[in-house]
Amino acid sequence: MFSRFERYKSGDDPAAEVAQIISSLKTSLRAMFPNKDEPLAIRMDKKTERVRTLEDIRKELGDCRRCPLHRSRTNIVFGAGNPKARLMFVGEGPGEEEDRRGEPFVGKAGQLLTRMIQAIGLQRKDVYITNVVKSRPPGNRNPLPQEIEACKPFLIMQIESIRPGVICALGKVAAQSILETDASISALRGRFQEFRGIPVMPTFHPAYLLRYPQSKGLAWKDLQAVQAELRKPG
Repeated sequence: MFSRFERYKSGDDPAAEVAQIISSLKTSLRAMFPNKDEPLAIRMDKKTERVRTLEDIRKELGDCRRCPLHRSRTNIVFGAGNPKARLMFVGEGPGEEEDRRGEPFVGKAGQLLTRMIQAIGLQRKDVYITNVVKSRPPGNRNPLPQEIEACKPFLIMQIESIRPGVICALGKVAAQSILETDASISALRGRFQEFRGIPVMPTFHPAYLLRYPQSKGLAWKDLQAVQAELRKPG
């Protein structure tokens, strides 16, 4: 943790940085140690006795400075879609277009994701879409472990708030982060795993499918399995 205090650049506000670190620690502890006497989906705000909503979580995220990604981003990309979605997509991080517009999956990969969603009989308004990290990594590189850890409590809270029937993890970073594994996406895809009682289907990221269209058939099989899971009664 002390290394954070050694990375100030000219113009940074140390007091604000310290406040963000403290806030991040509190958020991490809440995500790691939920009240066992309450259902996972009903994390209550004790001051107001109401369910923690996506709006609550976005407010807590604030103008996030919990990792160095805040220095180069244009906009935080929190997530978008149905707050009661039965299907939740999680990618790795915003790209250039997403950073500019503040919305997830709106570039070329997002257009492909829209077609993937439509292929299983849904619309974007029916699902919820977010990323592991909420700020764009420079040059669209993979997020670093410390960046993932800083954002992960907010992803967990989003999942708990929505409580989807299925999570579709798009790509290696999302799958490894949610499932806490270092296995490759090729090894993970194609079979359901579980995160806190929710089925998780890892599959290829749409950006990967744009580069390697020969893998679209495998991704389609994964989506068909998601569709079948969603159709199960109850």
